[in-house]
Amino acid sequence: MENFWGRRFAALLVDIVIVTLLLWIISSLIFLLMAGLGIFSVLNYWIFIGAILIIVYFTYMEGKTSTTLGKRLFKLKVKAKGGDMNYKTAFIRNLSKILWVPLIVDVILGFIFVDSNDRILDKVSGTCVVNVEEQG
Repeated sequence: MENFWGRRFAALLVDIVIVTLLLWIISSLIFLLMAGLGIFSVLNYWIFIGAILIIVYFTYMEGKTSTTLGKRLFKLKVKAKGGDMNYKTAFIRNLSKILWVPLIVDVILGFIFVDSNDRILDKVSGTCVVNVEEQG
């Protein structure tokens, strides 16, 4: 895939599929626990668990390896401009991924205010996404 943003979007879709599968597994286990205890009053717990799982997945993967499974598949890597990636930097750059609207706003603001292929939270966190081949 030649288009950089196309590769980033495809990598995000792969990561979303992975997080969704994890969410299904966790939801199934929680539902079994809730059904066993007879607690059915809280049925929208998955929204909160999903948000936590998204932040944990992206923060852990990018903080530890500078990439996610989707980014690795499309040969992309997150690079910290001030040194090595860490969990704090990864957490900041992924805050907008909790919901679709903040992520779309993040991308749009990145196109408006940042003169590269970065989202606005990439600029705030001091990171950028690069092609693995170009990084060398």
